Amino acid sequence: MEQPSSGAFHSAARQCGFEISGIASARPSPDLALYDEWVRHGYAGELGYLIDHRADIRRDPAALLPSVRSVLCLGKIYKTVDLADPPVSRYAWGAGDYHNSLRSGLQALVNELRRLWGEFEHRICVDTAPLLERSYARQAGLGWIGRNTCLINQQQGSWLFLGEILVSIELLPDQPPPDRCGSCRRCIDACPTQALVPSDSPSGYSLDARLCISTLTIEQRGSLPEELRPGVGHRLFGCDVCQEVCPWNHRAPSTGDPAFQPVHPHPDLIEMAELTPSDFEAAFRRTPIRRAKYTGWLRNLATAMGNSGDPRYRSCLLRLAAHEDASVVGHARWALGRLDSRPREEQP
Repeated sequence: MEQPSSGAFHSAARQCGFEISGIASARPSPDLALYDEWVRHGYAGELGYLIDHRADIRRDPAALLPSVRSVLCLGKIYKTVDLADPPVSRYAWGAGDYHNSLRSGLQALVNELRRLWGEFEHRICVDTAPLLERSYARQAGLGWIGRNTCLINQQQGSWLFLGEILVSIELLPDQPPPDRCGSCRRCIDACPTQALVPSDSPSGYSLDARLCISTLTIEQRGSLPEELRPGVGHRLFGCDVCQEVCPWNHRAPSTGDPAFQPVHPHPDLIEMAELTPSDFEAAFRRTPIRRAKYTGWLRNLATAMGNSGDPRYRSCLLRLAAHEDASVVGHARWALGRLDSRPREEQP
């Protein structure tokens, strides 16, 4: 067995498929005050899992692993091909759930570190764990938190899945990099619903999840606020606009990992609207899209059809307007109204 070292960790992380890695101290996050302020403003919106009974656990990684001494932070690229304005966020293009792929990689890394260092206590965390992971990733030197509130790495960009391993081993922590957003505000100006709002954060902006298209199309249950529906545009699941326009992503590398190759980037709206609940479950049960739920998916389809202005969707919307779910009915009727109000000469 060898003495635990940061060099061995970084080498093992690359061996296990992680493009970036870093070490953070297991102290409570220095960004807790910013998190508290964000919660006080109500910016969590429908993201109840960020403010429920697990909120106090987020305050200290020792609540997840009492013996923790270091937080090993990992980043895995999920960017694949470039497609023009897809209606589904990149992270959900693959055939499977990225949580499983990420967790498998983290477990492989634990196994390799145990082979090198011997036994130690640990806990694997992906984004479902109550941990302020972007904060620890920043402390570990993986990148800075940009104005779009994503973690941005100077070489790799922001198309990154983050994962952490809490370990009972004391390792020398890395240092956070400088903020390199400069005076750029492309993400702020490009956001269709103006969800990036001024705040006291280091970047000067925070995400109001109540306005964010990702929250609206994935987490929001029931009807979407009518004033926000036009801004949702053609998006069915999530939104990548603030990352697509980021200059640090213009040369971001891609991955050849089969788990992230596109399967569902451009669903056909009419075909999707004809899915039964069992069809939906069969098509998406292993993917992140399942989180939107069947009726949420139909609601999103109706919204996209209405925003398209395409009269070919009229018969499909009429069927959705007779659905048993009130939110689907409401959005279908709203969409039909959008089609009816568009001048004929402007229609495709």
